[in-house]
This record gives sequence, C-alpha cells and structure tokens, in this order.
Amino acid sequence: MTSADHTAPPGPFTSADAVAVERQLGRPPRGVRGVAHRCPCGNPDVVRTAPRLPDGTPFPTLYYLTCPRAASAIGTLEADGVMRTMQARLAEDPELRAVYERAHASYRAERDDLARADGVDPLPATTQTAGGMPERVKCLHALVAHELAAPGGNPFGREALDALPDWWAEGPCVHADPDDAPPSDPQAGTPTATPTDHPTGHPTDHPTGHRTDHPTEDRT
Repeated sequence: MTSADHTAPPGPFTSADAVAVERQLGRPPRGVRGVAHRCPCGNPDVVRTAPRLPDGTPFPTLYYLTCPRAASAIGTLEADGVMRTMQARLAEDPELRAVYERAHASYRAERDDLARADGVDPLPATTQTAGGMPERVKCLHALVAHELAAPGGNPFGREALDALPDWWAEGPCVHADPDDAPPSDPQAGTPTATPTDHPTGHPTDHPTGHRTDHPTEDRT
C-alpha cells in the first residue's frame, strides 16, 4: 500500500498549503495551480504547476513533487540503479513502451488543457513532458509525481511508488501552522526532516528555480 492508496482529497490550494509547500521547498513556489496529490499526513506532496510562469517562462513540469521525504526516498532508488533496469526493459518490451507513450501523451494533453484554461498558448508540441518520457527513464521524481497525480497513468512511476517506504509514517515533513509544531522543535514550523538542496533530490539548472538533471524537471 502506498500514499496513492490512502490519501487525503487534493482539494484547493489553500493558504496553509502555500505555507507548507514553501517550507518543503525552502522558497516560495511559483505558478501553482492546485494540489495534485496530498500525503496521508494532509500536506501537499505534488502540486500542479502552470505551463507558463507569471513572467512567461515555459515550465514543462505539470506535476511537481514537493515532499522532501518522498524525494529523498526516490533519490535512494535512483542511486540503486533502478532506472537503468527500467530503461533496458523499455527498449525490449513493446507493450511497456506503448503504455509509456500513452503516459507521455496524456501528460502533454493535460498540460495543454491547463495552458488553455490559463488563457495562454500551450507549449510547443516538441516540448518534452517529464522524466524522460516517452523514450527514456531519466527522473523518477517526475514519474512518481505523475503517478500520484494520475493513478494508473505512469508505469514506471507506479513501480517506483510501490518500492518506496511509507515516508509519511513519522508525521508531516513540515508544519504549515506554527502552533502545530512539536514542542521539541525549537523553531516552530520548520521542516521535521531536512530537505536536500533540491526537494526532488536531483540537481537542476533551470531559470525557474530548481536545479534538475533534466530540462523538464524544473523549479516551481
């Protein structure tokens, strides 16, 4: 059982959510259009982001993982080399490749729909989606975020999610309300787990803010 199997309803992006996400990321998020998935603790762990940020910068990553504990656990999977195995299977299995291509197409369609709802042009059709789709497996953080937001939509995101520990078991990674912070926390509202320098656990160099090893895994 995973967070996708017993989650709180996503709901709107509230002021408490904004505080939680800022504390998860260590900076104010940009272009958030809603909570795409909530951790069982109640905090957002995936947000939906605008395809174009307020300054017009393209932002291909529609579903962005915010939870530092989930990110750390996914980083451990990546370090164990699971993406190499996934990539090899993708090359050898036509059926898996077709499912992954459908995930890519669905992701792009959802991103285009959000752009139109925002009253802006969709990103060019040649713009990559996330995680290396449809030909590569490059970032499990992005693929897990997609699977959490759209359960059953991403085969490699599902595999990675099933392999993760219960990252929420020790309680919220951050406290959106200072009054909710545990008494032992000397700075109320600070993260209870120290995030990495990039909340999704992978480096990036993107003008929107996060560092990522892949141009589609941008910073909100």
